[in-house]
Amino acid sequence: MGSGTRPAGARDSQVRGDRLEVAASVLALLADRTRLALMERLGRGEADVTTLTEACGAARPSVSQHLAKLRLAGLVTTRKDGRRVVYALRHGHLRRLVDEALNVADHEIGSLPPHD
Repeated sequence: MGSGTRPAGARDSQVRGDRLEVAASVLALLADRTRLALMERLGRGEADVTTLTEACGAARPSVSQHLAKLRLAGLVTTRKDGRRVVYALRHGHLRRLVDEALNVADHEIGSLPPHD
């Protein structure tokens, strides 16, 4: 084993730690009501800022700032459509994560029984 290598157990521990750190960062970003609303709307398909502003009920400057954070974190992508910027979720895991969080909320609000 060279000086630049670590035992497999240490590498596995580092990967696990990195994985948990990234997951915690994603969840922290989603812990904001406006960002969660944006992600929920984007889970239904691409949308521009005007559509997203209407969907989440926040002021346009606020929506733009939240979208910038989500884009910087790599959770959403953008593409130009003429003069409009269209946003989309980076991948389906994010849609499913948001859907599951909202399902948990439905259970809490509606006092629904737990299930798998």
